[in-house]
Amino acid sequence: MTKTIDAVFENGVLRPLERLGFPEGKQVRITLEQPEDGDPADLLDLALKVYEDLSPDDIDEIEKIAVDRNSFFTGRTS
Repeated sequence: MTKTIDAVFENGVLRPLERLGFPEGKQVRITLEQPEDGDPADLLDLALKVYEDLSPDDIDEIEKIAVDRNSFFTGRTS
């Protein structure tokens, strides 16, 4: 079973913000993910990854599509 929940880290302990529905003593595996409202530098690093492994021509095409709002969601250029 996989379940995604929100929790708060307080006094060295993760406190779920909702009931988990597990019996006491049940062992679980936790995967932690920090919400997007983290450090702005982390967001910049993530934004820069958009262009990883793209050729200069690919980057130019993406930027043209982004600037031309009429084709932004269709992928067609004017």
